[in-house]
Amino acid sequence: MNEAFVPAFINSYFISLGVLLGGALIGGLSAFFTGQAPMTTVFRLSDNLRIWAIVAAIGGTFDMMYSFERGIFNGETKDIVKQVLLILSALGGAQTGALIINWFTQEHLL
Repeated sequence: MNEAFVPAFINSYFISLGVLLGGALIGGLSAFFTGQAPMTTVFRLSDNLRIWAIVAAIGGTFDMMYSFERGIFNGETKDIVKQVLLILSALGGAQTGALIINWFTQEHLL
């Protein structure tokens, strides 16, 4: 990776958060325009977009797989730890976004 670790860690969190929130809210807007229940659609989309937010945040799979390969075959465990922490950061961002959507829609109360 050419980017320093701490900025990449923070970027991973907020990219995942933004993809989840933006995708769910824009999808809810489209549900409103098509006559469907917007809050239910936003809640459903937040569950469906979670994995895609994580994939978008870590920047695809090929760079990550190359880092894992380098860590395993070249003995650079630091790269493996960095990738795991980036994935955990993306998971945290997606979970935060899903929690915000859950609070916003309150579908869990039904």
